[in-house]
Amino acid sequence: MNARALLCSPNLHSLYTSNRPPEKSVSSRGLKPAPKSLRVWVYPRNRSGVFRVLVRSSDKRESSNSYYLDEERVSQNEVVSDSSTSSIVVPWWEEFPKRWVIVLLCFSAFLLCNMDRVNMSIAILPMSAEYGWNPATVGLIQSSFFWGYLLTQIAGGIWADTVGGKRVLGFGVIWWSIATILTPVAAKLGLPYLLVVRAFMGVGEGVAMPAMNNILSKWVPVQERSRSLALVYSGMYLGSVTGLAFSPFLIHQFGWPSVFYSFGSLGTVWLILWLTKAESSPLEDPTLLPKERKLIADNCASKEPVKSIPWRLILSKPPVWALIGCHFCHNWGTFILLTWMPTYYHQVLKFNLMESGLLSVFPWMTMAISANAGGWIADTLVSRGFSVTNVRKIMQTIGFLGPAFFLTQLKHIDSPTMAVLCMACSQGTDAFSQSGLYSNHQDIAPRYSGVLLGLSNTAGVLAGVLGTAATGHILQHGSWDDVFTISVGLYLVGTVVWNLFSTGEKIID
Repeated sequence: MNARALLCSPNLHSLYTSNRPPEKSVSSRGLKPAPKSLRVWVYPRNRSGVFRVLVRSSDKRESSNSYYLDEERVSQNEVVSDSSTSSIVVPWWEEFPKRWVIVLLCFSAFLLCNMDRVNMSIAILPMSAEYGWNPATVGLIQSSFFWGYLLTQIAGGIWADTVGGKRVLGFGVIWWSIATILTPVAAKLGLPYLLVVRAFMGVGEGVAMPAMNNILSKWVPVQERSRSLALVYSGMYLGSVTGLAFSPFLIHQFGWPSVFYSFGSLGTVWLILWLTKAESSPLEDPTLLPKERKLIADNCASKEPVKSIPWRLILSKPPVWALIGCHFCHNWGTFILLTWMPTYYHQVLKFNLMESGLLSVFPWMTMAISANAGGWIADTLVSRGFSVTNVRKIMQTIGFLGPAFFLTQLKHIDSPTMAVLCMACSQGTDAFSQSGLYSNHQDIAPRYSGVLLGLSNTAGVLAGVLGTAATGHILQHGSWDDVFTISVGLYLVGTVVWNLFSTGEKIID
């Protein structure tokens, strides 16, 4: 397009000089200096184009219009203003908020994350039959994922906070996707190779949550934080549903290796979109519209990547330790229910294995729905003037006391239907934690949210590993009531600690 034609246009000149004295003129060679700023957006359309012009005066008032250029008329230095075309000039996908593009891409990454994680729980059955693995070997394979997952929680947070979340999340997705694809090959080579590949997969998934937290702390305003995080984490729940639903079909039709090949290949598709559509922060995105850039700048405390991590300062804050401790209390109960639920259905409720597997999907669906509902409720309360601290305490209290209440009711229920409903309600209220402790990292330390999530999630993963192992020991010598009693006790401890020491205010700059 001919830029001179635009700048010399009489129609553009009238907009640009609409508030200037009439005696000021514009020469044929260009515009005279004026106390206004001019910004132009160009939308090429084959042999014609559309220019969006924004004029900002010295008193910060703005006016805008759209100008249509035809190739023939450009040669005559004519620009035609047509306000009627403004609604159809810019495609809807170009006006869609860029921050929500980032959120949706993170959602899809976490969808793939849990799809690739749960497929082993289904494929391990035909794999163990083919290779003659005993239960101890199966347990070793299942646990090998957490070796890498634990190692990269804090490291992933440091990396994301210092070099930017785009690189780290992109690395994580392609790393665990490659490990997923290599799983059948490693299984044929031998058990040690399979254990290494599963640990490598944990390395990739371990950096995902800290990287995502870092990105959203820079892109999402505080009044949208709860629902954006709830949507991203619901991707994990729906990923489990998708993985559990499609894995049996693929195994039946094409054999167990097909699960790993098909799920792993989806990561390459995601990576292409991520590299072309995402940036680590709004400062690095040249396509971000000024209105959205201003909204994010005015409501996000986190800016550029940090150069060093103030460990002493971070670890000296009581709200940080409250977050770490409550993450441990929360994940103890959550991991137990999600890991042992099919066994509970089979042993206590007397469902067959097929029914147990299908009913295990139900709580994931419940969590996906309630997590998003809780996110909208939390953001609505913040937008209506409730303090962030009170909102975080309310939501996390529901996330603790809800599961505690429903777990205590299980011993009084004889109906299998009511027991399943009770378990679903327990997990549904548990998902309100996405608007409580899972949103709190960005509240109290937005610049170090990746590191902070790495710290607390390390405690959460340890709780899952210890709680899952302890449950097996308890069931060998006790009952399910003992298992639930410990979980309820930790939920109550977490409630007290959270309400005494947590805050929604920024404590680390």
